Amino acid sequence: MDFSLTDEQRMFQDLFRDFAQRQVAPLADALDREERTPIESIEKAAELELLGLPFPAEYGGSGVGFLVQCLLVEELAKACFSTALTLGVHTGAAGMALYLGGGETQKKKYLSALARGEVLGAFALSEPWAGSDAASLRTRASRDGDGYRLNGEKAYVTNGEIADLFIIYAATDPQAGARGISAFIVEKGTPGLKVGQRERTMGLRGACINSLTLADCHIPDGNLLGEEGSGFEMVQTVMGMGRLGIAAQCVGIARAA
Repeated sequence: MDFSLTDEQRMFQDLFRDFAQRQVAPLADALDREERTPIESIEKAAELELLGLPFPAEYGGSGVGFLVQCLLVEELAKACFSTALTLGVHTGAAGMALYLGGGETQKKKYLSALARGEVLGAFALSEPWAGSDAASLRTRASRDGDGYRLNGEKAYVTNGEIADLFIIYAATDPQAGARGISAFIVEKGTPGLKVGQRERTMGLRGACINSLTLADCHIPDGNLLGEEGSGFEMVQTVMGMGRLGIAAQCVGIARAA
């Protein structure tokens, strides 16, 4: 089996390498020392249409597949790990959850805006007591009129303080275990959503990683991502692809060593 990159993939790789070295690398040291988020580089990436690589053109993407996304984050991580993680979570976690689980209306509204860089996405799964074990989440989502009311805490939310929308996982049926987990779209500024303190990290201080509190956070029915109970299967797929992205970033870091 031939694992060589195609000519198109090599073309993208050259583009990413050039962008990373010209735009991202010169800022990396200051971002880490000053704990400053890489907003400037993310905006430049949006101008180059690099935020929606895996998604079809009808949703604002390029439709070139997840391998090309991995090539991008590898080159970014070689230049600046904080920038790679910020973009990787935006596209590979928040964006991929919207793409896999979203209905047509949700994709047109949220995924298209995310792919064009009009909003920045975050992915909230981990919790202080459950880690990233999706079957043991303590965050609850209960029916309330024409929507849901979310209560709980999330930990290690990358992009927390700069995100415009959050993909949040919660138990709609706690007795059902993994089959009772659902995913929700929660927009920045929704009453009851509070972004907490920023975690102190090593070598990743340009990325903002925050806690998140949900206190009677009410969202409409239309912000349920997929069907009730489909969250566990969704998160397994998203995290599986996310691990490929993290592996690609590790390769980039190793190349920079």
